[in-house]
Amino acid sequence: MSVKPESASALFAGPFALATLSAPGLPRFPALVTADSQVVDLRAALRDDALTMRGLLDQWAVALPLLHKLAADPGTERRPLADFRVHAPIEPRQVLQSGANYRQHVIDLHVAHRDPADDRSEEERRAEAAEIMDRRAAEDLPYMFIGLPSAITGPYDDVVLPSWAEKPDWELELAVVIGKPAYQVPVEEALEHVAGYTIANDLTDRATVFRRDMPQIGTDWLRSKNAPGFTPLGPWIVPAGSIADPDDLRVTLRLNGETMQDESTKDMIFNVARMVAYASQTARLLPGDLILTGSPAGNGMHWGRLLRDGDVMEGSVTGLGVQRTRCVSEDAS
Repeated sequence: MSVKPESASALFAGPFALATLSAPGLPRFPALVTADSQVVDLRAALRDDALTMRGLLDQWAVALPLLHKLAADPGTERRPLADFRVHAPIEPRQVLQSGANYRQHVIDLHVAHRDPADDRSEEERRAEAAEIMDRRAAEDLPYMFIGLPSAITGPYDDVVLPSWAEKPDWELELAVVIGKPAYQVPVEEALEHVAGYTIANDLTDRATVFRRDMPQIGTDWLRSKNAPGFTPLGPWIVPAGSIADPDDLRVTLRLNGETMQDESTKDMIFNVARMVAYASQTARLLPGDLILTGSPAGNGMHWGRLLRDGDVMEGSVTGLGVQRTRCVSEDAS
């Protein structure tokens, strides 16, 4: 049984957001959700029975003004959001993920993983970490890797914790949704390729991040991050025009009602434009693709409290809504 969503009325910025919904026994469909919790079926409104969210984003420049008209037209056929189930808003072709992108988080990690032989004060070690962050920012080299679309699940679905995951942890993140193909774009033009924003919780099994059999090869993101359902996504795609500044949003995760992460995207070492531009230097970004921008301080490893059966995570990002997911152990699911 999944955690139930609240009313959409206070959950996103702007006059409307996009969602992928379904009614009992019927297939999923792309929808426009208005600020008063009403749903417009975009297949009917745009006269395309085969329309998907990715198909909508493929024609984003044409679709966006039509969406504004639909949201403002009281004559458009609408139904209550409560009649539908909310799924992950997009099935992306590609998922690009970011690590070590929040300054305070990385400094905390640097201090926490002190070499036993290092007898310097915490202030000295923090100053060293800050210098490293400044150098990274100047060299313009974000740390990015590839995730699997199959790890994505809905914003209110249960998250199954695999029996092999010894240290499952949360990582709430701002996710960028691409709306225009991007390849080798400059930073100054990067935001022109963004359709909107959503919320991702990039779960990680800390016990399998590093290979025990061959430590020389480093991290194993396939094993540690890509179990089915390890990326709760949504609930909405909020158009970029409704978000005044993606580099000044509050990222907050509560575990069973207790705040664990609470930081502004101002703390990102590489902002959204730099992340999109950097990713596009190597990959050809396509409409519907996701760029996860990293997670702030306050993960389970920091608190010494990792995820377990029955935990409920509530993740919010300013203007983008709230996702609520309950953890269920594989043996209990």
